[in-house]
Amino acid sequence: MTSALGSELRTPHSALRILIATDAWHPQVNGVVRTLDTTTRTLRNLGHDVCVVSPDGFAQLPVPFYPEIRVSWPWPHRIDAVVRRFRPQHVHIATEGPIGQMVRRYCRHRGWRFTTSYHTKFPEYLRALVGVPERWAYRVLRWFHNGAAAVMVATPSLEADLQSRDFTPPIRRWSRGVDLSLFQPKAREAGPYPRPVLLSVGRVSAEKGLEDFLKLNTPGTKVIVGDGPAKAELEKRYPDAVFLGYRKGQALADCYAAADLFVFPSKTDTFGLVMIEALACGLPVAAYPVTGPIDIITRPELGALNEDLGRAIEQATTTGDPAVCVAEGRTYTWANCTAQFLANLVPVRA
Repeated sequence: MTSALGSELRTPHSALRILIATDAWHPQVNGVVRTLDTTTRTLRNLGHDVCVVSPDGFAQLPVPFYPEIRVSWPWPHRIDAVVRRFRPQHVHIATEGPIGQMVRRYCRHRGWRFTTSYHTKFPEYLRALVGVPERWAYRVLRWFHNGAAAVMVATPSLEADLQSRDFTPPIRRWSRGVDLSLFQPKAREAGPYPRPVLLSVGRVSAEKGLEDFLKLNTPGTKVIVGDGPAKAELEKRYPDAVFLGYRKGQALADCYAAADLFVFPSKTDTFGLVMIEALACGLPVAAYPVTGPIDIITRPELGALNEDLGRAIEQATTTGDPAVCVAEGRTYTWANCTAQFLANLVPVRA
């Protein structure tokens, strides 16, 4: 694993003490957790001392409308003790939940500088799940991130979106990576499902737009990898689709390898890590022309974007070139991603 994640960055560095605060951590399965976990391991492979302040060891409660996600409720003095003992040179706050809030409070109280990252469009999620007006949630997010020395985002379109919403700190790029030792092209073999196999990977929840995909009348087989609060209902309503549940590691890579096209129906993601994994496996992508897809699917050989998802699937099937997809997917490395993260950090004291 070290060679896959860290070898490209093995240049002389002074070891840094980096504290990363996150409310999203194992056993959650999502792109945020995968990004933070892989970046942390890569930093440690490079010799840096990384402290992850996560929900581990703290009391947790399930989110009422999304029980698979649990929110921790740590006492402030316990968070303060962790930060104080570690004596970080750099602080990065990855999420806006209770842990992120408490580490932010600690830094602000001491006049420390810190960076944040914007991973999730919570306003859009809350509107889709429970009807909370977006402007209310954006007001809270502006307050949270506008206290940072810099905000990290994955794409140019997300940067433009946040700037249009009056997020004022410098916005810096922090892209994403693919484990290229795992996600790579393989010969398509005969499988148990009629072709073409149209694959979608991600949380099975209302905000992910899966029903837009499932209700389409397309040839072949729709295969859904992932789990979430909408899975049982969607399985009932769309019995012709195949729901495989969560897959990770080689089992996930095998799902990509067995598919013919990747469908990304979400309009609320900030990036879409699964899209670049699909590309690295040689799968063209069909998606809506929104933040994330518009930054990744930049030419017809990589797939197609269309406000009509069915039309995007037809176009991607025609124009997608697996060899071009693989070459593009291989440009997204965790080494480059971690190099960006390091360059974006700021010392706690100017």
